[in-house]
Formats: sequence, C-alpha cells, structure tokens
Amino acid sequence: MQITVNGKVIRFDTHPDAVSVDFLLKHLKIKGRNVAVEKNGIIIDKTEYGKEQLNAGDVVEIVQFVGGG
Repeated sequence: MQITVNGKVIRFDTHPDAVSVDFLLKHLKIKGRNVAVEKNGIIIDKTEYGKEQLNAGDVVEIVQFVGGG
C-alpha cells in the first residue's frame, strides 16, 4: 500500500486494514496529541485516529504544533 504524507510517498507492506492514522503516527514516531492530521483534504478528529483507516493513494498532511517563545 502506498500513501503520500506531507508530499513524500510512504509504502507499507502490512495489511491495508491495519493502517490507521494512529498506526501512521506511531510509525513516524509522532505523538498524536500535538498534531493535526488531514486526510484527502478533511481534518480528522483526534478521537478518531485509531478508527480512521488509510487507503492506497490517500494524501495525508500532518502538522506538528511547536511551543516556544
């Protein structure tokens, strides 16, 4: 399965049903609480990360919030 994340192609050899937004964030070593995720132009609610399945050809944008001053 192949998806595009922030403009880069990522391939997974796992079963497509196993690839959720939560799985993707863990794969990328990103903590889900300080990010916003958009799939195919639609923002995904954080409470749905474990349920929202990714499919071949999906385009995902991940924005990380960084604090500082």
